Amino acid sequence: MVREMALRLILTHWPDVLAPNPLALVAAVIIDAALGDPVYRLHPIRLMGKVLAWLERVLRDAGAGGYGGGILLFVLLAALSVSVATALLLGANAIGPRVGQVVHVLLLYSLLALGDLLRHVWRIESAIRRGDLPAARKAVGWLVGRDTDRLDEAACRRAAVESLSESLTDGFVSPLFWYVLAGIPGIVVFKVVSTMDSMVGYKTPRYIRFGWCGARLDDVMNYVPARLTWILIAVLATFLPGYSGRKAWRVGLGQHAVLPGPNSGWSEAATAGALERRIVGPIWRSGALVTDVWIGEPADPPLATAADMTRAAGFVSLTGVCIAALGWAVLVAARG
Repeated sequence: MVREMALRLILTHWPDVLAPNPLALVAAVIIDAALGDPVYRLHPIRLMGKVLAWLERVLRDAGAGGYGGGILLFVLLAALSVSVATALLLGANAIGPRVGQVVHVLLLYSLLALGDLLRHVWRIESAIRRGDLPAARKAVGWLVGRDTDRLDEAACRRAAVESLSESLTDGFVSPLFWYVLAGIPGIVVFKVVSTMDSMVGYKTPRYIRFGWCGARLDDVMNYVPARLTWILIAVLATFLPGYSGRKAWRVGLGQHAVLPGPNSGWSEAATAGALERRIVGPIWRSGALVTDVWIGEPADPPLATAADMTRAAGFVSLTGVCIAALGWAVLVAARG
């Protein structure tokens, strides 16, 4: 009897509680913009990270520290994460449809990251404006893996915009893309892959094989969103005064491969072109200069001023709004 009731519950409510919802998307984006990333003990990303670390220990203890272990890590973590999310939504919906809708929105909101990143970028700018360069450098260090003691005010701003424009894809566009495409399971699987890439996707002796699955899946799942972001940045910059759609298209197309990875460079290069400013510049790690590459039109000035920072944050925010609006329109159209 209990089994039959559970099966009936799943078959009745499964599509509604897991499917992408245009109103839930709008609500989650608004809450993310207003409040930033929520901080609570059972945050899904935090839980994914703890379970991943536990599974890694178990798999390595069992001798599965190579390619097979990394693949098994993904299968187990994805299956567990989707199952927990599904059970949570089904349980909430069993209490009442409105409770299910609220939990759906809160889960979706917890898996978006643009609002919190914008707030952190503003903390960097606020520290610079009050003349506290050490605080700005410290805040930059939370975003990028490089020496920050050599950064002046302009370099701090460039690092912030570099991180903001890169995270526009993997922190916002990609999660929304997979939510629109596959609902809650889609965004949960994407976040599993993203968490794996950030925790084990390194080219070190320890992770070169074990982290291969997460790193490659991250490349695959960001592939279309990264190029979609480039196109949307170019289109938006075309219609905004003071920005260049032509440069966004050309710099994104021509310089995306300068940055490591197949995806991160598209939004970074496109943003540099749209702003008509050069970003990145000298990067030091462990006291050594590892690169002195600039992204952007060679004739454009480096991004350096408070006005540049304001324009960049405003442009990325508006791009995020337009992408969310596009996702909403797709879902509304799909519902007929």
